Amino acid sequence: MIRQYELVERVRAYDEDLDENLLNRAYVFSMKAHGKQIRASGDPYFSHPLEVAGILTKMQLDSATIITALLHDTIEDTVATYEQLEELFGEEVAKLVDGVTKLSQIEVMSESAKQAENFRKFLLAMSNDIRVLLVKLADRLHNMRMLNHIKKPEKQIRIARETLEIYAPLAERIGMHEMKDELEDLAFRYLHPEARESIIKRLEFLYANSEEVREKVIVQLGYALKEGGIDAEVNGRLKRPYSIWRKMELRHISFEQLSDIVAFRIIVDDIPTCYRVMGIVHGKWPAVPGLFKDYISTPKPNGYRSLRTAVLGPELQRIEIQIRTAEMHATAELGVAAHWQYKQHSDDQEGEQYKWLRELLEILEHGSSPEEFLEHTKLSMYRDKVFCFTPKGDLIALPMGATVVDFAYAVHSEVGDTCVGAKVNKKTVPLRAVLKNGDQVEILRSKAQTPSPGWESFVITGKARSAIRRFIRHQQKTEYIALGRTILERAFRKEKREFSDKAFEQAAQKLQYANVDELLVDVGAGLVSERRVLELVFPGVKLVGEYHNQAIHQEEDAIPTAIPIRGLTPGMAVHLSECCHPLPGDRIVGIVTPGKGIMVHTIDCEALEAFAEVPESWLDISWYASEDINAVYVGRLDIYISHEPGALASLATVVARDMGNISNLKFVERKPDFFRVEVDIEVRDVKHLVSIIAALRATPSVNAVERIHG
Repeated sequence: MIRQYELVERVRAYDEDLDENLLNRAYVFSMKAHGKQIRASGDPYFSHPLEVAGILTKMQLDSATIITALLHDTIEDTVATYEQLEELFGEEVAKLVDGVTKLSQIEVMSESAKQAENFRKFLLAMSNDIRVLLVKLADRLHNMRMLNHIKKPEKQIRIARETLEIYAPLAERIGMHEMKDELEDLAFRYLHPEARESIIKRLEFLYANSEEVREKVIVQLGYALKEGGIDAEVNGRLKRPYSIWRKMELRHISFEQLSDIVAFRIIVDDIPTCYRVMGIVHGKWPAVPGLFKDYISTPKPNGYRSLRTAVLGPELQRIEIQIRTAEMHATAELGVAAHWQYKQHSDDQEGEQYKWLRELLEILEHGSSPEEFLEHTKLSMYRDKVFCFTPKGDLIALPMGATVVDFAYAVHSEVGDTCVGAKVNKKTVPLRAVLKNGDQVEILRSKAQTPSPGWESFVITGKARSAIRRFIRHQQKTEYIALGRTILERAFRKEKREFSDKAFEQAAQKLQYANVDELLVDVGAGLVSERRVLELVFPGVKLVGEYHNQAIHQEEDAIPTAIPIRGLTPGMAVHLSECCHPLPGDRIVGIVTPGKGIMVHTIDCEALEAFAEVPESWLDISWYASEDINAVYVGRLDIYISHEPGALASLATVVARDMGNISNLKFVERKPDFFRVEVDIEVRDVKHLVSIIAALRATPSVNAVERIHG
């Protein structure tokens, strides 16, 4: 355990502004506050905050951060209060301790929700001062070093997984690679002990058998650089077990296929010398194509800068070489802790390094649940990067596999929401196109565009997915409200009752809704029936019988009560059934599905038989009379075509000539003289489909065409 005077000497060695009395007071306060508390290891509890402070002194952090480390568990685990800390140590330290304090006093919820809520609140605290994260990471590092003292294996695994999924990526995001590597390796020990042991044994064997080659590389590099007039520091090191295992998993390759188990670093004085060294290295040994990366001209979002290459070195062994300046090396190992930028809180000084944090906070503001926020956070932190450019040359860093829509949202949320197309390297591409390093992306926009629910199936960034889900939630709520109001208006008319908002308010109050809109949403979603609302508004009044028979057999003198669905977005409040593919112009009926709204079927769909015994689920619905020229619906056809050259081409030509679009084609039957295919065709309405059917029937190679209704 570090002694009091040793801690003071460590901080004094690099911090000229040290308030020695304040540090001593924090040491004594924490020791007394934790008193006789014991950790799982059997050590006095005070040893933990002291070790956390020791970890941070190695990073040469300011005295306020060291004092925070000493006090970080006092509010949660002792009788100390925020006010007490503020009085004794000042507002700055008190706020930092409050930010680091683990938030365990949370309502009972699932383990994943608890973890997500903790992380959500932690991110909010961290956004105010990055030092909160530095102390928290040091706290987690010491806890991981002592994890073997926890007796329950399931608890060890849970803590290790949380470390690997949240804290190690956070350390990487602020450039603290040394801490990230240790956190990953400690977690790896508990999550995959056999794999780790196997890799360590192979590394030990490799190290013993490659020492001669390693020394040869260092000597040859040193000699080549000296000949070129360059003074440099050259060293080699083995990669950590987890780093090796992850590459084997991601690339699906064996241990022997890895090229960078041993990495060499060349540290020089300035940036021009870095590029001179790269030329010398490539002049001495052949470069492995595709493995050269220039992170000096395009740094990683966490500030990492280096030139990296792989070459075929002595005895044709693949070796990785990193070239950087001493300043770059410090930033690569310690990240934000390598400089004093964390003392500043303006966006201008934080720059791109903290853009990811601001994006997480934007997701946090609009997320629907802690679990969704945690999912987006992992997506944002946990992937390798590609670097793309805007037409003006601005650099946008994205996860590997990101699409055009991800790029649009990375530029700005409004750009993403209004994205209708894109050009990559001046060529038009679909929105789902995956971007590659160096792509120049131009986003095409329209004020009339809104996010499509289908985008969620291919975007991979948390920011894009959060924005799309936010729009869907808003649009769905708006449509449920409109649909719920229409359903209730119809029910009131059918009962020949006066329709009024006052009646809705009465029902909402009785059902304990905060407002009428909440009631209308649940009516539209099928969670509350119109009959239930009528019974609450008119208690004791006998209601007219069920409506579904009238939905099918509407009498001529009946009150028109069909609910119009044209204009509602398919997939939101209304879902067009895939069994019968209803089209505008078809006679249709709605089936209320709790939580989903209305499922629309054609009146002769065979699937309706399943709902014969639940008449309360039936709704009389209709299409709006007005035409929407931009609307697209799918009709399904059963077609027999001759087995002859050009038959399919004729079919496609007829459909295209009549302004239809084939969206899917399936071969159902193959015979020597004919094919039977099912074809999905995008059309405007039933008249459009009938026109295409007539044209197909007149085509010589088409033997028969029928529409599929179920």
